[in-house]
Amino acid sequence: MSRISKRPAVRMPTAEEDKAITAAALSDPDAQPLTPRQLKAMVPLASVRGRPKSANKKLLVSVRHSPEVIAYFKSTGEGWQSSMDSVLRKYVARHSRSA
Repeated sequence: MSRISKRPAVRMPTAEEDKAITAAALSDPDAQPLTPRQLKAMVPLASVRGRPKSANKKLLVSVRHSPEVIAYFKSTGEGWQSSMDSVLRKYVARHSRSA
């Protein structure tokens, strides 16, 4: 069973109405059209949203740790995952040199 939309239909302006709208917009000093330079500088919103891409991309993995280990790092506060990563990286660096 389909439902009929209660929204009013969109009515496009006639060519004459469009000219009047454009003329009114151009006469407003606060609403001037963008220059070609400004248009060229625009980027899609999707390309600037979210976290910046890291040059050192991390991998998502599922690892099981002892409850004591997790409790310790969580007790250090905000950023405990990064702290845990830092400790592991130092361990790898120390043990990679001696091998």
